[in-house]
Amino acid sequence: MVMSTALSTQAQTTVWIVRHAEKDLKNPSDPDPVLSLDGQDRAKDLATLLRPKRVLAVYSTPFKRARQTAEPTAYGHGITVQTYDPADPAALASTVLRQHKGGSVVIVGHSNTVLELVEAFGIKRPIPALKDDDYEYVFTIAIQGDATQLQMSQYGKLKRTAVPK
Repeated sequence: MVMSTALSTQAQTTVWIVRHAEKDLKNPSDPDPVLSLDGQDRAKDLATLLRPKRVLAVYSTPFKRARQTAEPTAYGHGITVQTYDPADPAALASTVLRQHKGGSVVIVGHSNTVLELVEAFGIKRPIPALKDDDYEYVFTIAIQGDATQLQMSQYGKLKRTAVPK
């Protein structure tokens, strides 16, 4: 799915927004679980996907699962993960557009913050909500001047769908 307006000749800012990868559910009472093995694989898949890109900054919420999702990408680009407040997506969007104009940034959020982040960059939600098991989406936002473009795609291991009987 691509939503766009005409792009100008100004330098393009690219923002990749993803939800953290699969979390370890062995202890349901843990408020800050680490990534599961599948989640660790997905985090590596994200790093592989973005390896050829010129990523200048990687942002994550302070939660372990989000940081662990962001770290392989940051490490692969020789940068450190910066923490942001997930309750204030507008502040993060403003920071990204001010500090990284013309550059590329990765933001790792949560099922209840990813679409709010997309909206903070001035784009209408491409889907109503993320489900509890939606980990595979990557929202790529290209910004040039006043024009924005959104591409929604998937990465890593995709969910299996039930085979009809």
